[in-house]
Amino acid sequence: MTELLSNYLGGTPVMGSGAGTPLFDPVLGNELVRVDATGLDLAAGFDFARRQGGQALRAMTYRERAAMLGAVVKVLQANRDAYYDIAMQNSGTVKNDSAVDIDGGIYTLGYYAKLGESLGDQKYLLDDEPAALGRDKEKGVAFVSQHILTPTHGVALLINAFNFPSWGLWEKAAPALLSGVPVIVKPGTSTAWLTQRMVRDVVEAGVLPAGALSVICGSSAGLMDQLKAFDVVSFTGSADTAKVIRSHPAVTERSVRVNIEADSVNSAWLLPDADASSDSFKSLVREVVNEMRVKSGQKCTAIRRIFVPEAIYSVASEAISAKLALLAVGNPRNELVKMGSLVSRAQFNTVQQGLAHLKTQAETLFDGSTLSLVDVDPAVACVMAPTLLGARDPNSDLIHNTEVFGPVATLVPYKDLAHAKALIARGEGSLVASVYSGDTAMASEASLDIAFAHGRVHVITPDVAQIHTGHGNVMPQTLHGGPGRAGGGEELGGKRGLGFYHRRSGLQVSQSIANTMKVST
Repeated sequence: MTELLSNYLGGTPVMGSGAGTPLFDPVLGNELVRVDATGLDLAAGFDFARRQGGQALRAMTYRERAAMLGAVVKVLQANRDAYYDIAMQNSGTVKNDSAVDIDGGIYTLGYYAKLGESLGDQKYLLDDEPAALGRDKEKGVAFVSQHILTPTHGVALLINAFNFPSWGLWEKAAPALLSGVPVIVKPGTSTAWLTQRMVRDVVEAGVLPAGALSVICGSSAGLMDQLKAFDVVSFTGSADTAKVIRSHPAVTERSVRVNIEADSVNSAWLLPDADASSDSFKSLVREVVNEMRVKSGQKCTAIRRIFVPEAIYSVASEAISAKLALLAVGNPRNELVKMGSLVSRAQFNTVQQGLAHLKTQAETLFDGSTLSLVDVDPAVACVMAPTLLGARDPNSDLIHNTEVFGPVATLVPYKDLAHAKALIARGEGSLVASVYSGDTAMASEASLDIAFAHGRVHVITPDVAQIHTGHGNVMPQTLHGGPGRAGGGEELGGKRGLGFYHRRSGLQVSQSIANTMKVST
C-alpha cells in the first residue's frame, strides 16, 4: 500500500483513521500517495489554532511577522526540487507550469514579507485620519473618531481548488499570517500532496508558532461546522460549492466572514483599431495560445472568450490555430513537451463533457484531438491538446455562461465597441479581461467601461508588449477576485489583502489619545 500522508493539526502530525483516498499520476496512471482526514478531532484542532497559534501571532508586531514569512520563504526555497518533482507526478505539469505555482507562491510570500516590514513595530493599522466629533475651544481639546484595523481573533479556514496547490495556499496564507491570523488549509484532494509537503516542511522547520499553520487533507466534512463568530473562510472553487458555503449556519447564523472565488468566463478583447497586421493582433494571438497552454487551461484566470472585430474573425481563427498546431503536448518528463496533463481522470472527463456542451452552439476551429501526443498512452493519460471553438452567432448563451476548466477557448466576432462591451458583460462578472489596442485613448476608455464587471483589467498596448505580466498571472500587488459569477470576492491587492483578516473599529476618543496611535514605520 502507498504512503498515507499525515495531516497537521493541533501543532502536530495527525493520521486519519481510514484507508485513505489515493492520489494518482495523471500521465502514467500509477498511485502515488493517499490522504485521509477520517476521525480527526477537528474541534480540538481549531481551538488549538485559535488559542495557541492566534495568541502567539497577535503578540508579534507586523515587522516580526514579516520576518517570520521571510523564514518560511527560506524553508520553501531549500526544498524547491522536491516540490517540482511532486508537481510533475501529481499534477502532470511541465517545469514552467510548475514554476507558476511553486515560485509564484514563494514570490507572493516574499512580497508580503517586504510589505510587513514597511508596516513597522505595531500591532494594529490606522484606517484614514481622525474625524472631529466635538471641540471644547476653552480647554483646547477635541473629541474625535479614529478608525483602526485589528487582527480578528479567530482562524482562517482556506478551502482551495486543485489547480494551484502551492500558490493557492500561499496567496491566502501570506496575508493571513502577516495579519496575525492562524491558518487551517483544506487543499483540493486530487493534488493535495504538494500542499501537504509544504506545510509539513514549514511546520517541522519550527519557523512558525505552534498552531499557526495546519493542513487537513481529504474530506472537508465537518470543517465549516467548527467555525465561530470571529473566524473567516476563504474559498476557491465551483459556484455550486460556494452556494453550500454561503448557506451554512456558520455564515447565516454566526456571521462568519466569507471570501469566494468561483466560476469566471474571462475575456480577451481586440479593439477595432487593430487589424491582422498590427502588433496588438499579434499580442492577442500570443496571449490566447499561452493561456490555453499554461496549466493546460486549468487556471481560474484563463482566457475563455476571445472578442475580435467580425471582419478579421477568420484571420484570427487561422492565426491562433496555426500556433496551437505547433504545441508539443504530452508527458512532462519529455523535455520537448511544452504542455502537460489535466490533473485527474475526473477532470479530464469533466472537460470533455463541457467541450461537447459548448459544441452544441459553437463550431470547431482547431480540433486538438488531431494532434499526436508525446510519450503518453491515451488510454491512461489525462492529456488533452487545446481546442479552439468559434461562435459566428455571438448571442449564443452557452459561450457566455459556461466555463470549461481546461484548454478550451471560443472566438467571438463583434460589430462595434458597444456590441463588444455588451457581449463581454454577458459573462456576468469575471476575474480578468485583457484589452489589446494601439490606440491608448481608446484602450483607456474601453478598460474603464468594462471595469465594473471585472476584478482586474489587463491592458496591452505596443509600448508594454514586452514587459506586461500576462493576462492570467495574478500578481500580489493587484486585486484578485471579481463580481457576480466570479464570486464577489477580493484577495491580494497589496495592503488591501490584509483587510479580510482584520476587523475595523471606530474609536471615539480625545485628540490626545488619537495622537498616540500615530505609529511611525
